[in-house]
Amino acid sequence: MIEAEMQRAAREARNFQVVSQDDPRFPSSVEAIIDDRELDLSWLNNIEFMPTLIRFEGGREVERVVGWDRDGWQRLTGIADLGARHPVFKPG
Repeated sequence: MIEAEMQRAAREARNFQVVSQDDPRFPSSVEAIIDDRELDLSWLNNIEFMPTLIRFEGGREVERVVGWDRDGWQRLTGIADLGARHPVFKPG
């Protein structure tokens, strides 16, 4: 559902990174994906559900969106129409 949105966010949002817990080739449309199959980053950042978006400022977490929350993804990425064709909310 969200592969196109992840690709767009990776292309347009400032400092957007994708971390994969399962398959570092997913989503294939995103060039640089961080391989977290060992779950080191997930444990460090207390990530329990996918997808999770986290915004950091000065090395500290300032906002988190868990699951598909269109308004949250738009706010966190700064892309006003991100996911406009998807439902407003869908649990991760």
